[in-house]
Amino acid sequence: MFFRLLSAVRRQRPGRGWQNRSSGRSSASAAEAHSVALPAQAQVVICGGGIMGTSVAYHLSKMGWKDIVLLEQGRLAAGSTRFCAGILSTARHLTIEQKMADYSNKLYHQLEQETGIQTGYIRTGSVFLAQTQDRLISLKRINSRLNVIGIPSEIISPKKVAELHPLLNVHDLVGAMHVPEDAVVSSADVALALASAASQNGVQIYDRTSVLHVMVKKGQVTGVETDKGQIECQYFVNCAGQWAYELGLSNEEPVSIPLHACEHFYLLTRPLETPLQSNTPTIVDADGRIYIRNWQGGILSGGFEKNPKPIFTEGKNQLEIQNLQEDWDHFEPLLSSLLRRMPDLETLEILKLVNCPETFTPDMRCIMGESPSVRGYFVLAGMNSAGLSFGGGAGRYLAEWMVHGSPSENIWELDLKRFGALQSSRTFLRHRVMEVMPLLYDLKVPRWDFQTGRQLRTSPLYDRLDAQGARWMEKHGFERPKYFVPPDKDLLALEQSKTFYKPDWFEIVESEVKCCKEAVCVIDMSSFTKFEITSTGDQALEVLQYLFSNDLDVPVGHIVHTGMLNQGGGYENDCSVARLSKRSFFMISPTDQQVHCWAWLKKHMPEDSNLLLEDVTWKYTALNLIGPRAVDVLSELSYAPMTPDHFPSLFCKEMSVGYANGIRVMSMTHTGEPGFMLYIPIEYALHVYNEVMSVGQKYGIRNAGYYALRSLRIEKFFAFWGQDLNTLTTPLECGRESRVKLEKGMDFIGRDALLQQKQNGVYKRLTMFILDDHDTDLDLWPWWGEPIYRNGQYAGKTTSSAYSYTLERHVCLGFVHNFSEDTGEEQVVTADFINRGEYEIDIAGHRFQAKAKLYPVTSLFTHKRRKEDVELSDLHGK
Repeated sequence: MFFRLLSAVRRQRPGRGWQNRSSGRSSASAAEAHSVALPAQAQVVICGGGIMGTSVAYHLSKMGWKDIVLLEQGRLAAGSTRFCAGILSTARHLTIEQKMADYSNKLYHQLEQETGIQTGYIRTGSVFLAQTQDRLISLKRINSRLNVIGIPSEIISPKKVAELHPLLNVHDLVGAMHVPEDAVVSSADVALALASAASQNGVQIYDRTSVLHVMVKKGQVTGVETDKGQIECQYFVNCAGQWAYELGLSNEEPVSIPLHACEHFYLLTRPLETPLQSNTPTIVDADGRIYIRNWQGGILSGGFEKNPKPIFTEGKNQLEIQNLQEDWDHFEPLLSSLLRRMPDLETLEILKLVNCPETFTPDMRCIMGESPSVRGYFVLAGMNSAGLSFGGGAGRYLAEWMVHGSPSENIWELDLKRFGALQSSRTFLRHRVMEVMPLLYDLKVPRWDFQTGRQLRTSPLYDRLDAQGARWMEKHGFERPKYFVPPDKDLLALEQSKTFYKPDWFEIVESEVKCCKEAVCVIDMSSFTKFEITSTGDQALEVLQYLFSNDLDVPVGHIVHTGMLNQGGGYENDCSVARLSKRSFFMISPTDQQVHCWAWLKKHMPEDSNLLLEDVTWKYTALNLIGPRAVDVLSELSYAPMTPDHFPSLFCKEMSVGYANGIRVMSMTHTGEPGFMLYIPIEYALHVYNEVMSVGQKYGIRNAGYYALRSLRIEKFFAFWGQDLNTLTTPLECGRESRVKLEKGMDFIGRDALLQQKQNGVYKRLTMFILDDHDTDLDLWPWWGEPIYRNGQYAGKTTSSAYSYTLERHVCLGFVHNFSEDTGEEQVVTADFINRGEYEIDIAGHRFQAKAKLYPVTSLFTHKRRKEDVELSDLHGK
């Protein structure tokens, strides 16, 4: 009975279901599947018969692809899908995750009607409890984001919580969030229903068939080798769950899929004396680290403990996931938390403690997308215990990616290419998932950092900067300084005082920003991605002119701000390119674009032995010398004139700095402030840094970090890729028309889309907001993702924000849309539309008035004024 309730049985449904192939091919029952010969070829082979694999098959078949084979090494839905707690929750921190869960909810709701297979779908709603004010703030931030994308939710009182679930102890609560349309469902039955529908659309499904490895030729999937023979195919989809990592490494050309399994525990009880109603809401008590749902009139309750148990690090696994050993000692803290929340359960008989593996990723976000190294190899795995919630939406987006070349939403935060091979060390993964699993329920305040897997990639200056008080953040495995703590500051207090309000590093960053504006600062920016593209003839220029939207046929020594666009005109990459010689170019991109950018270049560059692409990120240390006295420091070190007359803006030259030769000096700072970027061969890094700091003493030099850089670039309206720009953002939507040369004499990717957009108008516009009635000391701070309201109507979200020490106000960047009040459809956004609106930014449910600007308020940066005297009504031209 226990396993039936967990949907571990596969029902036999004559005339329907995955056993009957509606495509007309030979049919086989479950028991006979192992004896049926596999097809010799298919367009797509999917590995994994859980909710992910069946969702991908379902959506591909709905989009018209029929030549699909799904292979499952055991039985359908017999992996982690079988043990899923069955909770469908839309309350997520990331918008893309909210959208995936919302789509899944709608899909599962109608799946029973579509297939005739009962899925156990019950709309129960969810209640998220808050024991602290910080937790309530976190819920309020999520609540405001849910509401604007059409998911009903509200913040409720402890009294209302007790009304929704009378058995709960609410005395320690300060509030909660109620999401009434969340649901519970049998995950295994959902997978079987998806498989049944896919089968009726022509998908062939074979269980008890193991994929041994994927065959690759010239970087392209050509087929799969199974224990039943080979299948030729164009596309392979790895939906192998906890085995996805091992399967990726088994290929002829390995694919890195960083995930790792941990044991996950939940208990089942017998029914209460008065059985719980089937629509009793699910409870998430994150401060208590537990979730609780109704299960057959009793309770199903599990959680995410502080000391998780990683498993299968050595690669051991089971064909079908069997129930692992009970561990009551390990579960005891979660059980105690459950009994505190529901004291009446003390006398209730526990039926079983379930222990099953769940897979987790290094950053708590699932993995989807195409491999950067093998074309046609797609991945959907690593669900961080949210596979049921994400299954429908994730399957849809991956299917769109395969069929149309890209998904309909920006999924960069989930893209496989956000990782590199460096995140695939077994030791790294084991240690990181031990941190990730508790973090699922930990309170995540802005700017928190992972503590495991650190100091993996470091600048040659790391020890020097660390000794001078650097506090570090990590990006793509690279350590980057946030700010530098003066000797008189309390380090422990700074690390522990994490808040949604004004942070303790406020004055530290203020002093760094002031130094950047009045004297000179050094920021180590070695983490930036750096490529060199060279050729024996004109091939490099010809290829780059086709790949980039700006004109790169500039004199040697000039720097061009540009980007690589996709066919829709959206940014695949945002970068600066310096022309080193007639046939050589130096490209600088964001840190986390290293894998994505390389893959995009390799995908579009011709196979030409005379054309060379090299990743030189590791070869150069990058120092950003910012401030009005930077010119004095560099002049003294190089014995060369560095004034604008001799070294104009956006110019690059190899120079000597101190004793070191071959330093690439560029007159730009990524902030809009005066200064220079120094790209230094790593063997000279320490020498150049020491010389810069020594000579700079007389000019007031000091170290600075990325928090100061963020403040400087946002107040100057500098957008960054991955934060403000993405693959669905075009240059015309963010005021970057000057970085596009539509008439440069040759075609480039995305040109046709931009010409069309220029004619039709844009439907969103990146806008700068200056908060008007916001008290920096007392009010909650904006961070990112806050809803923007125009004339009281939702108009978009912020993409990034920072406190401007020049304006003495908060500045947010975000996209404004023009949604029709009647139909909700998007309409053209003009400068007049932006300027005529009255704006508010919603921070955790409280709206603050804001002034909207399409261009930076340049006059405010010529000299410092007090906040009361600042005139914000003047718009200044480009």
